[in-house]
Amino acid sequence: MPALTILSSPQRQRSALDEVLSTDGAPGADWQVRWVEDPADLPAALRGADALLLWDFTSHALQGALGGADRLRWIHSASAGVDQLPYSEVRGLGITVTNARGMFDRPIAEYVAGCLLDFAKDTHRSARLQAARVWRHRLTEDLAGTRALIVGTGAIGRQIARTLGALGVEVAGAGTRARGGDPDFGDVVDSAQLAAHVGAFDWLINATPLTPATTGLIDAAVFAAMRPTARLVTIGRGPTVITADLVTALRDGQIAGAALDVVDPEPLPEDHPLWALPTAVLTPHMSGDTHGWERRLAQQFAANLERFEAGRPLENTIDLDKGYAAS
Repeated sequence: MPALTILSSPQRQRSALDEVLSTDGAPGADWQVRWVEDPADLPAALRGADALLLWDFTSHALQGALGGADRLRWIHSASAGVDQLPYSEVRGLGITVTNARGMFDRPIAEYVAGCLLDFAKDTHRSARLQAARVWRHRLTEDLAGTRALIVGTGAIGRQIARTLGALGVEVAGAGTRARGGDPDFGDVVDSAQLAAHVGAFDWLINATPLTPATTGLIDAAVFAAMRPTARLVTIGRGPTVITADLVTALRDGQIAGAALDVVDPEPLPEDHPLWALPTAVLTPHMSGDTHGWERRLAQQFAANLERFEAGRPLENTIDLDKGYAAS
């Protein structure tokens, strides 16, 4: 009997997976399923396992736990990011890795559009004034005609580009190589030269995955090069932004604001200075989480599990050299 290990946590709901995997005739119905919530139990649960589902996609429990993985051939992460994986060990064992590419594109793009509208129409300040019962007429900004540079040209970045384009925002991309004629971004600049390009944009949208090349990508040099009226929106991974540099940029008025769905560290400590900055808008890593998201993740995993059982190529395979699923 093949074995599936599921790394979860007490906070993650099991019902969506149980429903999908326990149905008669469904992929995985004949598998031995091992649920793991205590990271200390993971090495033993990997012995004899053929597949591992990272249902708790924020856990780093896999670091140092692969020593007992004597049969493991596939790891699926129920998230777009796979930066929690020990790449060298996974590569050395010849394990295929897949992710939840495609599940979060539209919700995250809608979130980003909402952030831009929130800043342009000053709705977050309206909420504060309403709470204080203050009636204060103000002028707001036009969103159409502004320019956004989207860092990260994968599936999420492309959906953001299409969504913002529908609102009249002119978009460009920043990726691993510069090029022109992209169907969604038009021009794509080299993200390694970000500071040389950000000054031409009103919005910097950070949708890049966390890799060695993107860790600390948005730093003091980038903030210094941005327009003082520009804003940052970040929905990728917190460590792609140097938090101390962001705090300084907001405090000193180098940029006009930041909407942050991901931060470093995460969760943000109660005494962190970001909480008190009036130009920072914070949400707790929820930009892609809409009603029914866990069931959709379970269904996507089940579809790939069916391919695994049949020996067919898996969808959303991660390029372990790049750290993300290439198109």
